[in-house]
Amino acid sequence: QVQLVESGGGLVQAGGSLRLSCAASGNIFSVNTMGWYRQAPGKQRELVAGITSGGRTNCADSVKGRFTISRDNAKNTVYLQMNSLKPEDTAVYYCNYKSPYAARDTWGQGTQVTVSS
Repeated sequence: QVQLVESGGGLVQAGGSLRLSCAASGNIFSVNTMGWYRQAPGKQRELVAGITSGGRTNCADSVKGRFTISRDNAKNTVYLQMNSLKPEDTAVYYCNYKSPYAARDTWGQGTQVTVSS
């Protein structure tokens, strides 16, 4: 079983920056993908960005050029650097872990990001 602990959310003004962190522990498979999803009130959860254990990344068009995902495999930690934040980035951000060897995905508890205009 894998546990995820997120940190770094908060309140920021439009144009500001935040950095989210997600530390994984437990039975972590070396081949995995970690990522960030977000869910705004009244909307479905959506993928923000993901990164494989090999370093391959993908991200939503809405955050390209503003958000950067990275990871430290030695620390089993994934980061989301969010720059030029917009009010529409306001959401609860969830960390996600998946592996082809795991029976199911693991989700973090979520961290609130609020961007004021």
